[in-house]
Amino acid sequence: MLRLIRFSSLLALICCQTARSAPSPPADFVTVGTVSAAAGAAVDIPVYVRDTSATPLGIDQPSGSRIQSYSIEVDYSPAASVQSVTFARAGITQPLTPAFESSPAAPGVIGLIDTFSESTNLIPFTSNAALPGNQIGVLHFVMAAGAAPGSTITLTLDPTLTQLTDEAGDAATRETVTAGNLTLVDGSINVSATTPVRLQEFDVK
Repeated sequence: MLRLIRFSSLLALICCQTARSAPSPPADFVTVGTVSAAAGAAVDIPVYVRDTSATPLGIDQPSGSRIQSYSIEVDYSPAASVQSVTFARAGITQPLTPAFESSPAAPGVIGLIDTFSESTNLIPFTSNAALPGNQIGVLHFVMAAGAAPGSTITLTLDPTLTQLTDEAGDAATRETVTAGNLTLVDGSINVSATTPVRLQEFDVK
């Protein structure tokens, strides 16, 4: 009986170690950049998607299983430090024509939803590009004049509404945080101190 107990304990330990060492499934990435900006200034923050091979969607997959649609929501806080914000296509999606596009917004929230036809507007992702991947969008912020120098505005990707899909929005291949095949990397705006402009001195003779 003692040998049986020891064997069972050893088997449980091996199973536990195997589970811990099991590799994570491949995942695509959505990344928001981090920048610095002074109060009252305008600043652009890039948004990227990394197309990782062997995920359900990707340029390495057959036709019909490419990343052709995305929903990206960014929550920014504190909202009082921001005067205005827009979210637009940029990088590899800028020259493309979407079949559908929307940029819903509310105080503290900005989103971008795009869908492209694979046959006429294939998004030219680079498979396994170095992180953060290919730029697909840009957040254009205008800082509030009262934004406190030294403070940070967090740019947090919503883990539920940020998703990647094919042009048909097929739920079977949709990539999400919950499904374990999408990784989100948040960004921020660091509010810098404004540098006073020093007037040039002239000798008056």
